Amino acid sequence: MDIRSTLTELCEAFNAHDLDRIMAFFADDCVLEMPRGSMPWGTRCEGKRNIRDALATRFEGLPDVHYGNPRHFVDAAADTGISKWTLTGTTREGTRKEVQGCDFYTFRDGKVIRKDSYWKIVE
Repeated sequence: MDIRSTLTELCEAFNAHDLDRIMAFFADDCVLEMPRGSMPWGTRCEGKRNIRDALATRFEGLPDVHYGNPRHFVDAAADTGISKWTLTGTTREGTRKEVQGCDFYTFRDGKVIRKDSYWKIVE
């Protein structure tokens, strides 16, 4: 598999807010760890249905969310990749967001089995 191309396609799917296209990249037993949450790892979602629901909530909360300036890094020997980006968007309440962040991806058999997300805290 070409991990760099997959990361590019994933970023495009996220920017299109296309949940079906996004979820096509994920394995059934995938795990998503979001930056915010009450645990040291943030919020953990397991399985495609739960991850889809979490991502739908993201798109609802930031309807114009966009991952700009994407850069992708690959360790093909370890089936991993990192996508760095600048997230921009406006909340439903009208608050503008702009943060830099990254996603650590792990793949198995061409599918995402883990997406671990991080972003800067802007105060």
